[in-house]
Amino acid sequence: MTETAAWIVNPSGPLVGDVAVRGSKNAVTKHLVAALLGDSPSTVSNCPDIGDVEITSRMLEALGCEVERTNGDTIIDPRPLSSSRVPLTFSGMNRIPILMVGPLLHRVGEAFVPLVGGDDIGSRPVDFHVTALEKMGAEIQITPEGLEAKAGRLQGAHIELPYPSVGATETVLLTATMAEGRTVLDGAALEPEVVELALFLQRMGAHIEMHPNRRFIVDGVPRLSGAAHHLKGDRIEAFSYLVAGLITGGQVTVHGCSQDRLVTAISTLSRMGAQFDITDTTVSAKAEHLQAAAVETDTHPGFMTDWQSPMVALFTQCDGLSVMYETVYENRFTYVPALNKMGAQIQAYNTPLGSIHSRFVGSSTPCSVVVRGRTPLQGTDVVVPDIRGGFAYVLAAAAADGTTTITGTHHLDRGYNQPIENFQDLGLDVTRATVSTPAG
Repeated sequence: MTETAAWIVNPSGPLVGDVAVRGSKNAVTKHLVAALLGDSPSTVSNCPDIGDVEITSRMLEALGCEVERTNGDTIIDPRPLSSSRVPLTFSGMNRIPILMVGPLLHRVGEAFVPLVGGDDIGSRPVDFHVTALEKMGAEIQITPEGLEAKAGRLQGAHIELPYPSVGATETVLLTATMAEGRTVLDGAALEPEVVELALFLQRMGAHIEMHPNRRFIVDGVPRLSGAAHHLKGDRIEAFSYLVAGLITGGQVTVHGCSQDRLVTAISTLSRMGAQFDITDTTVSAKAEHLQAAAVETDTHPGFMTDWQSPMVALFTQCDGLSVMYETVYENRFTYVPALNKMGAQIQAYNTPLGSIHSRFVGSSTPCSVVVRGRTPLQGTDVVVPDIRGGFAYVLAAAAADGTTTITGTHHLDRGYNQPIENFQDLGLDVTRATVSTPAG
């Protein structure tokens, strides 16, 4: 037996209260990488206190940069940069190293980054990144340990992404800003976090234009300066805490994430029967009864893939049959067996149960689930498979009868700002503990 960190959740009735969300997890680390391109320090404020910020900061320090973190502000001084190699000790921790390749090529002319990591939610290859970098003049070699790259002066290019990948779009933007000439990027992702990165690069002095039909045009500049930016609120956290209120029959008010970042989430929940109170700075949701719904994930402005696991947990407490069809990642339902263990009635299918063309035809992993609600849930022992699935477990545990012991909670600490404290403030009986689990 080994000792393992865990959360112990005892349901305590409706969750009611206020949650202030900080800057987006999906934006903050990209801003830290962008700071590499400056010739002076950058300040990123409203940073969440999450594991991915710590990991990315340590990567930058390993490259020689100076990083100072205080009270939600992160100051990055890229001037002492002394290495072009992200150490192998960061292998598999998250997907940020691949985004460092372009900036390191501009600064040093070469780069090594270890193999990508992050949540186990299906294949997320780096081929889109590699193709874009090669079109801009980089020489890339994939090794068993990672990616080796070298280049002279990178050149602008016409790049068309086969799919609007967020990460690949960010790689192109980070690389094109200082490439010689013009880069035209078609098929770009337009998620709010991508646009926020583009605006930060513009503050640093980049010449970036957004055009209709998923097009960015970037005219390279010879230098960029440090800049300051206050991150926008995390729309994944905001939605997840709104669902925490709804699934327990309570009401949560989210501060710090504006309505425009939650439009699709609000309209979807409204169709199910949720009632909203929205101001310039807050969003609040409540409901007496929630009806079943059919939802399919998509790129922005569609229903966000990171919203689907909290929504599936909510479906277990809605009246009727609900459907969730995942189109962005091919292995996003790894959390479902544990919900069924808690008493949910969820059936997974390889059949696309929606209108969007599936990119995963022939995959052995399910792309759709059908959820029968409303079903009583029972507390049990569960192991977190990934960040978003882990939050779904907490939501289910809050709505269940009996105690739930959740292990693998490092995923939650990596992805959410002070999650235990936020849930406790909403009235949930949840504590950290150490439990014995079978070795291996």
